Amino acid sequence: QVQLVESGGGLVQPGGSLTLNCAASGSGFSTNIMGWYRQAPGKQRELVATITRAGRTNYADSVKGRATISRDNAKNTVYLQMNSLKPEDTAVYYCNADVYSVNYWGKGTLVTVSL
Repeated sequence: QVQLVESGGGLVQPGGSLTLNCAASGSGFSTNIMGWYRQAPGKQRELVATITRAGRTNYADSVKGRATISRDNAKNTVYLQMNSLKPEDTAVYYCNADVYSVNYWGKGTLVTVSL
């Protein structure tokens, strides 16, 4: 069984930065695509960024130039660094991982961008 645990959320002022972490726990597996999604109040969950095992990245237009996704394959961990945060970045951020074509989700970590 694969479990994803996110950390790093919290309250950030507009213009600030934060880094989210997500570790996949379990044994005997390797993750393929890992990524971050977010869901703002009253809105559908949306893609933020994904990264393949080889390091190929994909970003939502809304975060391009402000977000950097990276991963450590040995640790089955994915990171999301976000800069120049805006109030509209406020959302619950979810980690996602594809493990042998099975999709796993974390429970989410709340990011609030506000004064």
